[in-house]
Amino acid sequence: MISYFNASLEHLSIHHTGNKLLEEYYSLSSQPLAISDELLGSLLTQFFLKPFEKVNEVFRLHHHNGSLELNEVYHFVKEVFDKEDLFHQSSQELAKHLYQVANHPKIKSGELYVAYLKNVQLEGEELDAIGIFKSETKDTYLKVYPEKDGFGMSYEQDAISINKLDKGCLIFNTDATEGFKVLVVDQSKAHNDSAVYWKDEFLMLKIRNDSFHQTNNVLGVYKSFVTQKLDDDFEISKADKIDLLNKSMKYFKEKDTFDIDEFSSEVIGNDNAIASFKTYKKNYEEEFDAPIPDSFDIADAAVKKQARVFKSVLKLDKNFHIYIHGNKDMLEKGFDEDRSMNFYKVYFKDEE
Repeated sequence: MISYFNASLEHLSIHHTGNKLLEEYYSLSSQPLAISDELLGSLLTQFFLKPFEKVNEVFRLHHHNGSLELNEVYHFVKEVFDKEDLFHQSSQELAKHLYQVANHPKIKSGELYVAYLKNVQLEGEELDAIGIFKSETKDTYLKVYPEKDGFGMSYEQDAISINKLDKGCLIFNTDATEGFKVLVVDQSKAHNDSAVYWKDEFLMLKIRNDSFHQTNNVLGVYKSFVTQKLDDDFEISKADKIDLLNKSMKYFKEKDTFDIDEFSSEVIGNDNAIASFKTYKKNYEEEFDAPIPDSFDIADAAVKKQARVFKSVLKLDKNFHIYIHGNKDMLEKGFDEDRSMNFYKVYFKDEE
């Protein structure tokens, strides 16, 4: 989703936030961190941005009252984008806000990093971004170093691994009136108030409902329908499932717009299966409160993302994999009575 080859870390402020319910407090730094070491700056950029390389879901900041200015994160981030001199002051306010919403006894204390980054590429566009990151997990590291005729060893406790960013978000300076574009990571394993406070209470996020999200969602729903639901209603082979997935990907690669009736007719074909798919889609929309319109512009980036997980491989025991990219009629399935085993015949014209 992002590329940070040209990214630079312009400003960084570090604060500490505790758990209010446990009578822990917050501690604010008086000034931004001065980074003169080029290697340190590079390591910090990697620490902040690498976890977002595989994040595809884009969110918006919002407020349930409909007024974006009531969202504290939006308010302070917008101030910085409008006037960069307010960066450190706003980072302090963000730390106070995080402290106030951490209303669960299992929420861990930790360092809060607020970073101003430039030239971070999102969806092909280089943008300024404000990163807000929280580090909760500490590790112990061993150090080995040359000493006389051998080596010595020491350790460092309560250190932070650059490979373990616990929580983070990147807020990009684009689409300000819609709540900016936001990427988020949260490594919490728990599904309780101690986990959701980052997204729901601190950031107050909603899904970006644009063509990327719509394309990504309908492809995901269709893949789930083919691989998980069809077996409940129909007798269908794995080769036929792969064929249905290939047809759907071909449709999305060749068309500019999605139309559910056209898609159903060209890709699914069977009236009963079409009705089942539309019901499956409706149930998904209701369960996840994620409406998918019956017609929308297709986003190529979302198609490329989903193409990576649309498997076209027919696995036969542990001996063979058959990659089906086109006409599945070139496969013929049978059963060998003598061996009591299934088999496939593969028809082709040329061998390379």
